[in-house]
Amino acid sequence: MPQGIERRWTSADGLTLFARDYHGAAGPARLPVICIHGLTRNSRDFEVVAPRIAGLGRRVLAIDVRGRGRSERDPNAMNYNPAVYAGDVIALMTQAGVARAIFVGTSMGGLITMTLAAMRADLIGGAVLNDVGPEVGQAGLARIAGYVGGPFRAADWNEAEAYCRRTNGEALPHLTDAQWEAMAQRTFRREPDGRLAPDYDPAISQVFRTAPAGAPPAPAPDLWPLFAAMTAGRPTLLVRGAASDILEAATAERMAAAAPHLQRLDVPGVGHAPLLEEPQAEAAIAAFLAAAP
Repeated sequence: MPQGIERRWTSADGLTLFARDYHGAAGPARLPVICIHGLTRNSRDFEVVAPRIAGLGRRVLAIDVRGRGRSERDPNAMNYNPAVYAGDVIALMTQAGVARAIFVGTSMGGLITMTLAAMRADLIGGAVLNDVGPEVGQAGLARIAGYVGGPFRAADWNEAEAYCRRTNGEALPHLTDAQWEAMAQRTFRREPDGRLAPDYDPAISQVFRTAPAGAPPAPAPDLWPLFAAMTAGRPTLLVRGAASDILEAATAERMAAAAPHLQRLDVPGVGHAPLLEEPQAEAAIAAFLAAAP
């Protein structure tokens, strides 16, 4: 399968950001694909998916959002928000010579794609939303808030793998031992003291903790207009974990009603979020891209 090369680009506010750039096999010109990971994740989540897509003849850019992986951390934690992230994607596309792309967004990556649609809808040729929609399940949000930014450190890779099983085991009960090992390698980095830490800036958790103690929760923003802007006239595939606590079934049904051309796959026995390596997800994405621009 095609091998990715390292690419760096500069954000509007001067951060150096990182992506893996996979060039597809020669053939008819097709829109490139930009893969965007979830809140605490990084581009390594697409280390299987991106080469598969590139093997279909498309260029693929799998990015590390600022504060994750090999992208620089932001000294201002309030910049860890979808509008800033979408601006970073615009900068990447400009510097990489990409005028329009198909987006694959897992969880937060899908929210970034919807935000981008409100800012520069012309950049979006289609989208795959992986287990995310205009409404986020409160149970799932509370679950994520319970561990993101925590002080956990692992002494070795066995402890790192145990952490991944503990935080994701209920959502991904089908994973093999080899896949859990791979998830640990994607999730952690080695610190200077030799211990292993989750590969993101702990300050991203501040988005969950901006309200004063005891204050009522702020109303959730209305993301349905962003979803409408993203799907308008564009092919869209919704992949949902059938047991997801982030994208609830009722929200997925409402999405399908709002965008009748939307294609949908519910991956059985999976929660938040499918890896997109599942055979059903792989087949659905391949078919979607075969028909997309």
